[in-house]
Amino acid sequence: MERELVIVLDFGGQYNQLIARRVRECNVYCEVKPYTMSLDEIKKMNPKGIIFTGGPNSVYDEASPHYEKAIFEAGIPILGICYGSQLMAYTLGGEVKTAPVSEYGHTEVTVDTTDALFEGVSEKTVCWMSHTDYIAQAPEGFKVTASTPVCPVAAMACPEKKFYATQFHPEVMHTKEGMQMLRNFVINICGCRGDWQMGSFVDETIKALREKIGDGKVLCALSGGVDSSVAAVLLSKAIGKQLTCVFVDHGLLRKNEGDEVEAVFGPDGSYELNFIRVNAQQRYYDKLKGVEEPEAKRKIIGEEFIRVFEEEAKKIGAVDYLVQGTIYPDVIESGLGKSATIKSHHNVGGLPDVVDFKEIIEPLRMLFKDEVRKAGLELGIPEYLVYRQPFPGPGLGIRIIGEVTEEKVKIVQEADYIYREEIAKAGLDKGLGQYFAGLTNMRSVGVMGDFRTYDYAIALRAVNTSDFMTAEASEIPYEVLFKVTNRIINEVKGVNRVMYDLTSKPPGTIEFE
Repeated sequence: MERELVIVLDFGGQYNQLIARRVRECNVYCEVKPYTMSLDEIKKMNPKGIIFTGGPNSVYDEASPHYEKAIFEAGIPILGICYGSQLMAYTLGGEVKTAPVSEYGHTEVTVDTTDALFEGVSEKTVCWMSHTDYIAQAPEGFKVTASTPVCPVAAMACPEKKFYATQFHPEVMHTKEGMQMLRNFVINICGCRGDWQMGSFVDETIKALREKIGDGKVLCALSGGVDSSVAAVLLSKAIGKQLTCVFVDHGLLRKNEGDEVEAVFGPDGSYELNFIRVNAQQRYYDKLKGVEEPEAKRKIIGEEFIRVFEEEAKKIGAVDYLVQGTIYPDVIESGLGKSATIKSHHNVGGLPDVVDFKEIIEPLRMLFKDEVRKAGLELGIPEYLVYRQPFPGPGLGIRIIGEVTEEKVKIVQEADYIYREEIAKAGLDKGLGQYFAGLTNMRSVGVMGDFRTYDYAIALRAVNTSDFMTAEASEIPYEVLFKVTNRIINEVKGVNRVMYDLTSKPPGTIEFE
């Protein structure tokens, strides 16, 4: 695809993904690349601009990541952020030292509003600082464009060469006018048109898939989640009946979810594809009988999925391609060069060799989650599936503490359905990050209708999070929680107590197991 490109060169910063997302919010295509990528490789990609990320190191340490000075002679606009700003200063002859006073958190910064990077920004603006080193002296040819009482070079610029640098992080929400700064860089300084739209991505991807696959056969493991759903519909639009989707219903889905997935992708749905639903509920219940240890449950659920998929693949016969719903955070988190590996992602997770395919197709591997949702809407996928609440692969198996039984699954399904329904009625569904009901393994005495009960306790969970790495418990109005509690106790058999989980992450996790 021919499109304007900005490269984020990663020096080990924790916000590398976020910078790329913010650039894409300016409708400019952006990719994260490791600092080990050669200058020749960068030039071949023909970027309109380059952004250096932050990082945990000190530039004056020889073991720290550096880049060849020739990048500053390539005629490409560059924005350095935090460590990236120090790297620019150090490489071009400035001075970087340990700061007399470290800055961390919200900081009022005074900026030169005549500078191109700060056009339309308030003269005094709140930014997010996170540094122990600082630029003691800007390189020759640079002017200081922002400062704080303890950071004399909070930003600097060499407009003639289109080099800009900020000690603070414009990409994070805490920098109130950060998006304006990034927009100034990619649109005004780099000269990008800002015409990268999801509609054109969808059209170009469908065309590219059609050319690549030809008359080949494609197999997709469809979970019903947004990533695999969007991947399946892209392939459906490209090759129609050449695609077979296998949907394994393990009985651990939310209420009505299996039927909702089949209604969209099955024979009566909107898409011309071969759809196979495998109802394996009892098979899973049998395998999970007596198992209480969380990791053991996860492994059983994952391995059984592979076995079911293997059986269905044998029935289909040889296929040319296998589709994965891999998205860009999966790629980045699995490690870029020498960057830290947050977690390794294997969406297919060890599918057996009997699935005879030439290649894995990952049509979404360069998209972030919010972009996948935009693509889904462009493709006409129903909004309730596109904005489906995040749901783990093991499903309700890790929202039930202890042994998983058919009875417990029904309790969680009903309680969770009521919870989500009342959240939506209260108009809170768009504002919350993730919310669900889980089943504790605790039973307690209660009184219902003058009779003693000894039933389970439901735990309600709701968190706000931007990255799912950290999360804070959401403040749901008491009247909503009261209504949910009342309905669950009255409508769900086997429950006599409801609790609200206020634990943040860390120390807790978002899911229960």
